[in-house]
Amino acid sequence: MTREQFIDLVKQEQEPLRRFLLGLCNGNAFEADDIAQEALVRAYVAMGRFEGRSRFSTWLFRIAYNCFFDKIKSASRASVETLSPAAERVSGGETPDEQFRYQALYRAIDALSPDEKAVILLFYMEDRPILEIAKITSLSVSAIKSRLHRGRLHLKNFLENEE
Repeated sequence: MTREQFIDLVKQEQEPLRRFLLGLCNGNAFEADDIAQEALVRAYVAMGRFEGRSRFSTWLFRIAYNCFFDKIKSASRASVETLSPAAERVSGGETPDEQFRYQALYRAIDALSPDEKAVILLFYMEDRPILEIAKITSLSVSAIKSRLHRGRLHLKNFLENEE
């Protein structure tokens, strides 16, 4: 893969990747951008090892997913809060009214475990098929289905108790 091909592929996946990381980072755009930048650097360095056995987007999302969990591990080792609170959110172009309308949903997603959150975001926000989610997360298809089911139940329970 040439540098130009890499740049073209990244341009196509930049917004979906940022949206996915924004969800994983509880809406903290600064944190999501830091992780996205780290993932893109890692992908650029490793682009010679991309074999094309999966789609480029799957490979890139896997790298970003690993960067996210690396960030969590390093933050927990440093005994620092892993992710910034919802009050510090910066959203991608939404008006305050739109942000308020989805506030309960954002809080419900924030309450999910990192694995459930990743699977829910990839499936519902990024429209990724279960097989691709399995490749991104290195989980089995049955584990993905289980996390989707549990995640939906947790979201439903959280939103019902929110009212």
